[in-house]
Amino acid sequence: MSAPPTLRRRTYHATAPVLALVCLTLSWGRELPMWLLAILGLVLAAAVMSAVHHAEVVAVRVGEPYGSLVLAVAVTIIEVALIVTLMISDPVGTEGLARDTVFAALMITCNGIVGLSLLARTLRGGEATFNPAGAVAGLSAITIIATFSLVLPSFTTSSDGPTLTATQLAFAALASLTIYLLFVFVQAIRHHDYFLPDVDDPDGDGYLEDEHIARPSDRVALTAGVASKRVSTSRTGRPWQASA
Repeated sequence: MSAPPTLRRRTYHATAPVLALVCLTLSWGRELPMWLLAILGLVLAAAVMSAVHHAEVVAVRVGEPYGSLVLAVAVTIIEVALIVTLMISDPVGTEGLARDTVFAALMITCNGIVGLSLLARTLRGGEATFNPAGAVAGLSAITIIATFSLVLPSFTTSSDGPTLTATQLAFAALASLTIYLLFVFVQAIRHHDYFLPDVDDPDGDGYLEDEHIARPSDRVALTAGVASKRVSTSRTGRPWQASA
């Protein structure tokens, strides 16, 4: 008799990070065959999915707009860790990996995620709506940061190729960080209503009563990253509960 789905999901979210840590410890600094590298890649993907699940539980608990920041930070940490690991393990030929990753993330977000969201909404019937103030603020920040990291190096002449000198790189990094912090300030404090769905929010806390996912409890949110119990979602308005 097979285990129930809730037990399988609970076991997955509990064991995937631990298994990934064990595999990392055993394989660090060793030359491995291709078939074993493929297995490690699958374990890495499982651990990443589990980490995103835990981050999503916390994000739903804190509500918007802070929930979006939690997910953004979690995904950014994962992506930066992978990039840094690849660049350290093989410095030759990976100098442009970070820039290529930024470009790929930009294309996937603007063309892939946004495009699929608009397509899915229109196929379900009706007209896709969004808050233009929030969309303009987000796209403006992305455009400026992308210009500093992707476009500006192609127009500088202080160094060979599409690269920046140390001073120029420090300026670009500081300017990009300033723009991002300003965007976070606008999103989380000054005009957080620009980034909320266009539905009723009676409490004004960023949590929508008629959403299909109910708000998890404090215990579930605090233990999302370490507990072995799976957090189950409900589309009927019932509270989140930790499966036994």
